[in-house]
Amino acid sequence: MTANGPALAADLVVVAHLAFILFAVFGSLAALRWPQVAWFHLPALAWAGGIMIVGGICPLTPIENRFREAAQGPTYAGGFIDHYVVPLIYPPGLTHRTQLAGAALLFGLNAVVYGIVWRRRQRRRRIATS
Repeated sequence: MTANGPALAADLVVVAHLAFILFAVFGSLAALRWPQVAWFHLPALAWAGGIMIVGGICPLTPIENRFREAAQGPTYAGGFIDHYVVPLIYPPGLTHRTQLAGAALLFGLNAVVYGIVWRRRQRRRRIATS
């Protein structure tokens, strides 16, 4: 792809999209060190999981496609996950059931980490009041 403005903008949207997904998946780990991160991570987690549950398309996908059209490059149907991530992780033919399982895994893993964050916070409070 050439490095024209719209093509670069589309690539930047892809990078932002991937960063958001990584934050949604792993942001709770940052909250282990910096509990304030949870104020940003929990809404991102809810959004990412919600999109998976309803089988929706993230708003970043149409934005990227508009930039690709403006750059006269190829676009794709479906969502970011279907186009970029699924071919790497899942076999072709992602079903809504698989997305639901992914959402359950996403919420489950983050619930475990937030349980650890909560216990640490409770322990610090007990130490501070004793």
